[in-house]
Amino acid sequence: MQVAWATTLFVLAGLAEIGGGYMVWLWLRDGRNPLLGVFGGLVLVLYGIIPTLQPEGTFGRIYAAYGGIFIVMATLWGWWVDGRAPDMFDVIGAGVCLVGVAIIMWAPR
Repeated sequence: MQVAWATTLFVLAGLAEIGGGYMVWLWLRDGRNPLLGVFGGLVLVLYGIIPTLQPEGTFGRIYAAYGGIFIVMATLWGWWVDGRAPDMFDVIGAGVCLVGVAIIMWAPR
C-alpha cells in the first residue's frame, strides 16, 4: 500500500510540475493569456506541496526519486501533448530511471 501511495504522489507531483510549467510556457512562449501563466504558477505551488505528503521522511531521497519519475512523465508528455514519440534511447533511459527510483525508495535499509 505504501508503494502505491508513494507512486500516486509522484505522479500527482509530476502532473502539477509539468502541467504548471507547460501553462507558463504557453503564456510566455506562445503568447497565450497571462491568466494561464498565473494559473500555471499556482499549480507549481501545488507541486511544491505534494511531495511533503510522501511517507518517506528524507527530503533528498524523495526529490532524487521524483527526478526519475519526472523524466518518465516528461517523456510521455512530449509524446502525448507535443506529438513527439520517444525513440529507443528515450525508452531505455526512462526505464533506467525507474529502476533507480525503485532502488532509492524501496531498497531494504
